[in-house]
Amino acid sequence: MAVKKHGIKRKLVHAGGWQVAKRVAKMIPFGGTVIAVGLVGHDIKKKGFVKGVVNSGIDAIPFVGFTKNAVELFTGDFIPDKGASKKGR
Repeated sequence: MAVKKHGIKRKLVHAGGWQVAKRVAKMIPFGGTVIAVGLVGHDIKKKGFVKGVVNSGIDAIPFVGFTKNAVELFTGDFIPDKGASKKGR
């Protein structure tokens, strides 16, 4: 049996798929609120307490969170992770 090798494009899609899936799920108006509340701990761990709570709070507002996440799909996070600001130095 031959071993099938995956191309770089497939590997990137597979690796980033979960991140995109979380963002898309957050964009569903009221279901996204439930998901955003469930991911508060993850946001706090990545962004710090205040920034994580603010980010999750914005995501939990039905149509505001939808708009924020739609824009972030193309531009990146509005509120950077706590380690991301130090990497640029």
